[in-house]
Amino acid sequence: MAIAREEEMSALQREIAAYERKRAMIETEYFGKWVVVRQEEIVDVFDSFEDAAHESARRFGRGPYLIRQAGAAPIILPASVMYG
Repeated sequence: MAIAREEEMSALQREIAAYERKRAMIETEYFGKWVVVRQEEIVDVFDSFEDAAHESARRFGRGPYLIRQAGAAPIILPASVMYG
């Protein structure tokens, strides 16, 4: 189980890195919108977090995928939440 969790975190780190590489374009085109990144690609954009989360869970299951609001500061979770 620990290996699966590590693989999920590694995949999530790749999604975060993909977002960061595309940040300028994302913030220019989608400022204030909720962007979904999966497999290092922008797969969808939504007006609300709830819509992004619902549709992402429906399409991709548990993940990993990244949902981030364009232009917002990244949220930093403590290790106990990320690995708990």
